[in-house]
Amino acid sequence: MKKYVFMAFILAASYSSFSQNLQEDSLRHKLDKSLSHIYREVLLRPGRVTVDSIALNKHKKSFELHTNLSLSYLPMRENTVRQIYDSIRYHLPSAQKKYRISVFSDKQEISTLVPNFYRQSRKDKNRMILHKVKPPLVTNVSAPENSFDKGLTNNHIALWQSHGWYYEQKLGRWEWQRARIFQTVEDLYTQSYVLPFLVPMLENAGANVLLPRERDYNKQEVIIDNDGSKGGSTYSEMNGKETWRNSDSAGFANIREIWLNGENPFRMGTARQTKTVSRGEESIASWTPDIPEKGRYAVFVSYQTVKNSSDDARYSVYHAGGKTDFRVNQQMGGGTWIFLGNFDFEEGTSHRITLSNRSKRTGKVVTADAVKIGGGMGNIARFSSPSGYPRYAEGARYWMQWAGVPDTIYNRTEGKNDYTDDYASRGVWVNWLAGGSSVLPDAKGLNIPLDLAFAFHTDAGTFWGDTIVGTLGIYMTHHNGERFENGRSRWASRDLSELIMEEITSDIRREFEPEWTRRPLWNRSYAEARIPNVPTMLLELLSHQNFADMRYGLDPTFRFTVSRSIYKGILKFLASQYNRPYAVQPLPVREFSARFTSETGVTLNWQPTADPAETTATPSYYIVYTRINNGGFDNGTRVESNSYSTTIQKNSIYSFRVEAVNGGGKSFPSETLSLCRKSEEKGEVLIVNGFTRVSAPHSFTVSCDSLAGFAGNVDNGVPYMADHHFIGQQNEFRRVIPWMDDDASGFGDSNANYETTAIAGNNFDYPYLHGQAFAEGGYSFVSCAASAVENGSVNLNDYETVDWILGKQREWKVGRGAKPPQFKTFSPTQQQAITRFCSEGGNIIVSGAFVGTDLWDNPYATKEDREWAQNTLKYKWRNNNGAVTGHIKAVPSPFPSLTGHYQYYHELNSESYVVEHPDAIEPADNHAFTVFRYSENNLSAGILYKGEKYGTCILGFPVESIRDQESRNRLIKNIMKAWEE
Repeated sequence: MKKYVFMAFILAASYSSFSQNLQEDSLRHKLDKSLSHIYREVLLRPGRVTVDSIALNKHKKSFELHTNLSLSYLPMRENTVRQIYDSIRYHLPSAQKKYRISVFSDKQEISTLVPNFYRQSRKDKNRMILHKVKPPLVTNVSAPENSFDKGLTNNHIALWQSHGWYYEQKLGRWEWQRARIFQTVEDLYTQSYVLPFLVPMLENAGANVLLPRERDYNKQEVIIDNDGSKGGSTYSEMNGKETWRNSDSAGFANIREIWLNGENPFRMGTARQTKTVSRGEESIASWTPDIPEKGRYAVFVSYQTVKNSSDDARYSVYHAGGKTDFRVNQQMGGGTWIFLGNFDFEEGTSHRITLSNRSKRTGKVVTADAVKIGGGMGNIARFSSPSGYPRYAEGARYWMQWAGVPDTIYNRTEGKNDYTDDYASRGVWVNWLAGGSSVLPDAKGLNIPLDLAFAFHTDAGTFWGDTIVGTLGIYMTHHNGERFENGRSRWASRDLSELIMEEITSDIRREFEPEWTRRPLWNRSYAEARIPNVPTMLLELLSHQNFADMRYGLDPTFRFTVSRSIYKGILKFLASQYNRPYAVQPLPVREFSARFTSETGVTLNWQPTADPAETTATPSYYIVYTRINNGGFDNGTRVESNSYSTTIQKNSIYSFRVEAVNGGGKSFPSETLSLCRKSEEKGEVLIVNGFTRVSAPHSFTVSCDSLAGFAGNVDNGVPYMADHHFIGQQNEFRRVIPWMDDDASGFGDSNANYETTAIAGNNFDYPYLHGQAFAEGGYSFVSCAASAVENGSVNLNDYETVDWILGKQREWKVGRGAKPPQFKTFSPTQQQAITRFCSEGGNIIVSGAFVGTDLWDNPYATKEDREWAQNTLKYKWRNNNGAVTGHIKAVPSPFPSLTGHYQYYHELNSESYVVEHPDAIEPADNHAFTVFRYSENNLSAGILYKGEKYGTCILGFPVESIRDQESRNRLIKNIMKAWEE
């Protein structure tokens, strides 16, 4: 009997256990399904969350659940956490619904994954890493505003663009670290965000930004040093109350043309020093460069950080726009190149950089070493051979050596593997910069209190069709007990990563592609994320190997927006770190105009641009910059409203730019407008800048999706200012061709014949070029943006002649065209304004490469567009492939003043944007005549109409694309004369 009882007990216990297992399996299945649904709902992509373990404690009435890492990939918010907990509670048995529930992923209770920025309470103070810094490394004291209390003033940021030209020991050659694909290579492509957009945005917010790669694209480099300079460059000193003398430590000397592995130029020479004075005669060190050619150059200084160093060393840069003063805190940053700014310089020795020992404190020490101007060519040899490429193209490993970084940092493999050295050195470089500061108080370094580090990469991987690979964020906490060396939590890196990811994906989906993929947040041991002892993010923005991603990625407006997203993420992260309010810097102003109010009186007007995503990005005031003739821009004048009046001197061309400013920083500059009052003017011309387009090259897919790519021979697009990432045209358009190695990259493979060539784009300064021609012909002129005509703030009828610049303006879509196209040549409102102007007797010049194509061979154009062009401007479209050789000739017509031959830029180059296929256009009225033809085929290149009431001159080629100013002057002079004949 006892045996049966015992067996029954065993069976009952087994059944109970089996039943419990069934219940737990059922619960796991329900929770897996529910949590996976939340994952897909939040990330808008496939993914699976699984329950790894469940711990139920009936005594404590607690329920603890651990999932796989997928749940930690989510962007956590407090409402997301509530949703997860509610979904779990919903599936629990009734008796357990009131239990205390805890959910863990990546060994963290999920509410701790919510960034401090998004928390309403219970912020993690151990993630808040504050550095008491005053003053910062460099301050521009000539700027109308140099401190932004809601920006990034006093913050120091280390960031870098990925990879670079390097020496491959196995092959015995210099090469890129990634494949040449879709007209670029990652080693250069990420720079197209970092240098023209991201770094200026951070600096416009007040931050000091440090990079381990060369930041100046200029291939020229001038070194001026107390130990000797080349060419006509000189170093000199003037002693005042205190005397300059040699420092006790080694300094920079440029004693070699080529530097071998391990050689440190900052240990090869001497430096100078003197004591500071607060009153009395100052002592000055002067560096006078012999500039090889007119252009824009970055200026770097070097010095030593010694005991009792001054925190307000006063540097002055005398440049083409005047004099700009800086205050440099020499208590940090000694023994490397410290960036001051970018400046315009004339050729020769008319400029200088000075350092004064004037200070607010007497008896401190200022030191003076070399000054570097420009980026230069690579001069670090590997096995006696330098790279042969500009320094900006090279990897971080080589710049570090030139910048005095110890070889223990950049030579990680003792010269055996430059590829490893390059990526492994960047994080160590961050720690070297921060050594001695509150970041790493016990380490040796440059004493710079870095707030964060950021690594900008693009990824590999392909999808068929229009599928986006998208954006991935990487951070690393599982190292050193999840703490930085100063004891603070490494989970601050996740906060940084999540804020940047949120900004990027939200902005891209709103502005460009609603289906942009947000990939996970990975907590993984990548060297660039693990090694830095500051909060760090490694960003994989998109796949440079995926055509759908790169249709957006090659577009300048996309790159500007993404860079602004990263800047906003950094701004919000540091605001939460320092527990301070923030304001996003404004967008560039719009509807800009410049007009005369008297003989020498000038008034500028503009409107702020609203940022629908950021209510804080509202301007508080503005800065107006002025340039006279072909000099540089000055330091700017603060203006409290959206209007500015000043006076000018006659017969000089004045140019203006505007920046919007608020407590968070400065916007990017507006377009440049110019004007000139001639002493004996023949009349006054209004120049309208209607050329606002910046865009990626023409891209295409075929119906069966077997071929796709970028076709520069159709339209190379328009860079913003200039592109430095373009390497050559795509040569492989077959999707089925796979990647084999970086020398055979398959679909998207591209040529290399333009590597390191700057490709000129839209410089937004064409009223100056056109204005030069009118001024040379004796005409006064003013200028405005086409949007100012659109909104009615400029009335064309106030002028006798209008010159409408179109450049390469054409209606254009971004990527696959998920959002409406932009950059139409003439809006309906502008057409109406021009019609009224002509009916009142005005004469108008219009020049543009797509002046006909955009109104005829354009799926967005209308019948009304074409009728307007024919009835008002008196031209019609012939074809969009007028010529390819770049030659134009005047032909016999009723206007004998129109003579000569002209050349325009028809190939990619560094001087002007390229006009691949200007329009062929023809007269559309009996009083309109062809006056120019393309030399190679005699197609009509330009028409002139002279009617009873008004005249028009329509050119299928842009005036500013003509190769020299003398020819532009002659063309404009002859057109104006033709209307007088």
